Amino acid sequence: EKPLELHSVSQQKQVFIGNIIGSGIFISPKGVLEHAGSVGLSLIVWVLGGGICALGSLCYAELGVTIPKSGGDYSYVTEIFGGLVGFLLLWSAVLIMYPTTLAVIALTFSNYVLQPAFQNCVPPFIATRLLAMICILFLTWVNCSSVRWATRIQDVFTVGKLLALALIIIVGLVQICRGHYDALRPSVAFEFSGDPSVSEIGLAFLQASFAYSGWNFLNYVTEEVVEPRKNLPRAIYISIPLVTLVYTLTNIAYFSSMSPQELLASNAVAVTFGEKLLGMFSWVMPISVALSTFGGINGYLFTSSRLCFAGAREGHLPYLLAMIHLKNCTPIPALLVCCMATVLILCIGETHNLINYVSFINYLSYGVTIAGLLYLRKTKPNLHRPIKVSMLIPFSYLLFWAVLLCFSLYSEPVVCGLGMVIMLTGVPVYFIGVHWKNKPKWIYSVVGESVACV
Repeated sequence: EKPLELHSVSQQKQVFIGNIIGSGIFISPKGVLEHAGSVGLSLIVWVLGGGICALGSLCYAELGVTIPKSGGDYSYVTEIFGGLVGFLLLWSAVLIMYPTTLAVIALTFSNYVLQPAFQNCVPPFIATRLLAMICILFLTWVNCSSVRWATRIQDVFTVGKLLALALIIIVGLVQICRGHYDALRPSVAFEFSGDPSVSEIGLAFLQASFAYSGWNFLNYVTEEVVEPRKNLPRAIYISIPLVTLVYTLTNIAYFSSMSPQELLASNAVAVTFGEKLLGMFSWVMPISVALSTFGGINGYLFTSSRLCFAGAREGHLPYLLAMIHLKNCTPIPALLVCCMATVLILCIGETHNLINYVSFINYLSYGVTIAGLLYLRKTKPNLHRPIKVSMLIPFSYLLFWAVLLCFSLYSEPVVCGLGMVIMLTGVPVYFIGVHWKNKPKWIYSVVGESVACV
């Protein structure tokens, strides 16, 4: 079957924007404000977060045309630094990035569905986890049953997030035109709830980065992008500023109707926004966000299982994960692994801690990949590079990256340190499972019997 080709800038822009704008904008505003300490600084974090994504995207554009392989970070790092580093990125994606992101989006889905029934309190812990698990299990079943069902769900439920964001921004602008912008006045916006610290600002950036995650998506399908030398930079120049504008306007809209204290007290910011401004139509907001998050879960399940499948096919994961159902042509073992890992994280994690956890590992991966760009410049200076960015761009990104990760690790040593420990557990797994070629026959027989049982 012929692969999807992204011919025009408009098609790539749609993919780019559609993948960045997700459920994060309904989750992260509370965490950004909590760590930034003021309305003004939180808005600055949102704008600068988009700028940092633009720097990273330009670096990835150079890597995408220099190493024209689909697979993004995993392919580039494996090509530049070898199998071990590539395996560690894959290991962290399978065990941390995708399951944790799925858990956060599933918890958001359950919070937005249940919040209208618990208007004056936080929905019960058991209820939110149970509904999140039901959602994950149902969508895993859908993805196991049919690729067509999964893609149709994605197309239909994308409308939910666009409707919710458009409604929030329009209503917020109407509020501002009516003079309701007290929290946005400079004299009020920079009133800090506590003493601001660099470490807390670092955590604010981690929270915002969760909403921006997905900016490197086109690098996962580089082989399907037509004329990447011309179209990749164009897609970046158009899409990143547009997404940054949408996110900033959404936060401004929130502050046009809610005080910082009300936003921090809300368990579902968009629901509180709807209850205050939409009156009898407030039900539109939780339904729209629930549709958005439902589609987001489906999309992440779809892509994460394919990453497991690709890693297994390359010999970096157990070959059981490379198996597909004969009739449905779906990677059922990979889907079940993603589902089980997500359910486990659902049982032990809290939303905002999980965001810090996954964002830290995401940034760690981005930094290693962009460091690979500099390493490649030094070791292969004559390599053909259709796109060659100024050295100032990767250096600026890595400087921000180093400061952010250091202060995040200082502020949240347990949460961030746990992510690094889990990533490093992949080292012995790589040497035993991948690097060690002449393993005893009994190991292969045990694996074979396990596969036969499955």
